[in-house]
Amino acid sequence: MATAKKGDKVKVHYTGKLTDDTIFDSSREREPLEFTVGAGQMIKGFDAAVEGMAVGESKKVEIPSAEAYGERSDEAMIEVDKAQLPKDMKPEKGMQLEATSQDGRRQILIIHEVKEEKVVLDANHPLAGKELIFDIELVEVA
Repeated sequence: MATAKKGDKVKVHYTGKLTDDTIFDSSREREPLEFTVGAGQMIKGFDAAVEGMAVGESKKVEIPSAEAYGERSDEAMIEVDKAQLPKDMKPEKGMQLEATSQDGRRQILIIHEVKEEKVVLDANHPLAGKELIFDIELVEVA
């Protein structure tokens, strides 16, 4: 039976949960996730968990924040003038904004605080600082 190794294209089904069993993502109701093992497309802990799995194998892995989305960073809190926001926007705490990072990736920013003339945006990944639990099933090795 085929096992996943670095450089292989694989398809997996997964369910991602927080330590309180809250599900934050799952492929079970859609097509399996396809990626190349070891290519840096996935968080480190997920990539490492899939490597060595056999087709049809399922496993549960706990991934510490350091191997997931990292720790929360105070440096990711950004204060900007309200004038930099879309003109029709009425900023409120908790609202999400989409931006493009300097390297061209899509990034979600969350309004952390609204001040008189400025807003404080949180650029931390929403799952930063959290231990993640994944149930993974290797569906295919291409």
